[in-house]
Amino acid sequence: MSSGKLKIEWAAQYMPVLAAIKMQFEKDKPFKGMNIGMALHVEAKTANLVTAFAAGGARVYITGCNPLSTQDDVAEALNHEKNVHCFAKRACSVEEYYAAINQVLDAAPVITVDDGMDLIHYLHTKRRELLHNVIGGCEETTTGIHRLRAMAAESKLEFPVIAVNDTPMKRFFDNVHGTGESALSSIMITTNTLIAGKYVVVAGYGFCGRGLAHKAHGLGAKVVITEIDPRRALEAHMDGYHVMTMDEAAKIGDIFVTTTGNTSVIGKQHFPQMKEGAILANAGHFNVEIDINWLAKHAERCVQRDGIDTYFVKGKPVHVLAEGRLVNLATPKGMGHPIEVMDLSFALQALCARYIAEHGEKLKGGVYEVPAAIDEEVARLKLGSLGLSIDTVTAEQKKYQCSWDIGT
Repeated sequence: MSSGKLKIEWAAQYMPVLAAIKMQFEKDKPFKGMNIGMALHVEAKTANLVTAFAAGGARVYITGCNPLSTQDDVAEALNHEKNVHCFAKRACSVEEYYAAINQVLDAAPVITVDDGMDLIHYLHTKRRELLHNVIGGCEETTTGIHRLRAMAAESKLEFPVIAVNDTPMKRFFDNVHGTGESALSSIMITTNTLIAGKYVVVAGYGFCGRGLAHKAHGLGAKVVITEIDPRRALEAHMDGYHVMTMDEAAKIGDIFVTTTGNTSVIGKQHFPQMKEGAILANAGHFNVEIDINWLAKHAERCVQRDGIDTYFVKGKPVHVLAEGRLVNLATPKGMGHPIEVMDLSFALQALCARYIAEHGEKLKGGVYEVPAAIDEEVARLKLGSLGLSIDTVTAEQKKYQCSWDIGT
């Protein structure tokens, strides 16, 4: 058995929620005769989502959503699955990356499943002749949702897209625990350095940032938060973290992790202020949060370890991990989010894709929330797989919640 197939089967052992949905898909065939186009991180957990769609009757066409996040042996294994076509390749050039996006779109998908919105962006800008085929799509990550909402605000999003990222079962688990654990584990295994006792600077205190801060604190770090939102900054302060500007944090940080989804969060004014040997990593989707272009033009570069580019800024070494790309997947040994976390996220993707298949033609172009029933279904399936039970609302309690005249 190939190494890619072994990885896929290993992940499957820890994905009971997606397995239950796959069994239902095999029975109901909700995607019978449909082409599904996907641009996701192509690794073992993603492969189990792909095979769930195929089990539901779909022909699946998939490529990567980041040039460094594909596991080539998994991509090869996917190409041996019935009704699956994978075009992803690790360390591809920008030209190869978009050529693969085009190969997915050549299949004229009726449903898109995105992580970062590249398929949807390309459909609306380069392949508009295919838009009439699309029923709708799903988007998984914060960055993609930001882009989609910007499109929708300008009335330029021409089919419905479900914001999978913006639902509690995604934010509370994938963003908090998934990003927190996987980013730190990739930093540790890539650098072989200690977290305890260090100043760890987390840029952004959204769900990803607070997960990173919590995990780093648990490992003994002195956590610093930088923010642009006064409410989140105050929340970070009340949670016990140091809050300051990046200009201030640049002088004391040992490890920096960006989680904002924005550009030039760490830039030219910060690099010269940093300690010798500062480590910089990005946990956002695109490689724009750390200004690599400035470093490439103004600092001497060398590679000391796999996955680490060292830039000498005024003679001081600053270490950038994974070329500033998504650190939990783009480092040589990055494995992405823990399997159990992605079991929940991909269960959401699967059920939302089914919702689009069933209801997409009735929806106008725009960004839609995950239906609450889907979010609760995934939570209940997970609780059941853990052997856990919860209470139910009694008739008396339901009446009380719906009444206004009972008083005190």
